[in-house]
Formats: sequence, structure tokens, C-alpha cells
Amino acid sequence: MRVYVPLTLSGLAAAHRAGEIGPGPLTAYAVTPALREWYVSDDIEELEYAALNRAASASLRMIAQNPDAVRRRVVVAVEVPDGAAVADPDHSLDPSSLGEVRIASPVALAKAAAVHVDADDAQKDVTAAAAALGAADLGDDDAQFTVDGAEDHELLWFGIQEIPNLIP
Repeated sequence: MRVYVPLTLSGLAAAHRAGEIGPGPLTAYAVTPALREWYVSDDIEELEYAALNRAASASLRMIAQNPDAVRRRVVVAVEVPDGAAVADPDHSLDPSSLGEVRIASPVALAKAAAVHVDADDAQKDVTAAAAALGAADLGDDDAQFTVDGAEDHELLWFGIQEIPNLIP
């Protein structure tokens, strides 16, 4: 099963040093039944793209919580055994947790299929979005527009062998 683990660039650097993403439990995003129902599609590529975007939003939240974090969203796509990623049935219908899964233990970075990272030119919009996130959560339409501005940036794809070139 492919899962998308949200990180920051410093989190990616720590994972690279350790050889694993962890410690567990990890929050990740995947194509879950609730995500399928919400997205209303049977196209697996579209569904995986939706899960990737949910993880990118979670990465933005991590950035917003850490003023020292580089303002670029990071998502690692990882293959885990079926059953290793479990959706919380109590939150399956909560719109904020669609596609969210938990992985009990660390995941070897060698199991990563790819790393998705914002381009340098997204930093201005990601910075603004991180600052506006709290107000957007409270229903401020202007703040939500700012958050959506970061989401307009497509994450770039990198192979895991390129991680050393990505980390500060």
C-alpha cells in the first residue's frame, strides 16, 4: 500500500540521517474508503493525487507550528505492507482527517518511492499560507484564499537518491 507521509525539510534531513521515517506512530495519508467516497472517483491515480494533497496540507500545518522550518512542503511516498496503515474509524467521516492513516512503527526510508517537495518559488506563498492557517481554520475567507495560494503550487517529484540535494 502506498502512503504519503508529511514532513518538513528538517524532518526529511532527520529521516535521511536515521535511514527511517519515525519514530512511530506516524500519521500519513492514503487512499482510504472515506477518501474514495469523498472524492467520488475510481481512478487510482486521481485518488492517490488527492491523498498526496492531503499530506501536503498536513506538511503545511507542520511548517506553521515551527517558525524555524523552511517554508517548503515535503511529502514522502512510501510503500508499506497491507494492513500496516490503519484508518481511525472514529474519524473516518471527519472532513479534516479524510485519507488519514496511522502507521505504528518507523518506516525504512529505503521503502520510499519518491519525495515530493515545493519548488523554491513556492516559499513566499507557503510562508503566507502558514501564517494564515489559523484564521482560515476559523472561517476567514481571505485567509483561506491565502492558504489556497500555496496549494496552487504543484509539488515536484524527486527520487530518494536525490534527498541529499534537497536537505539544508
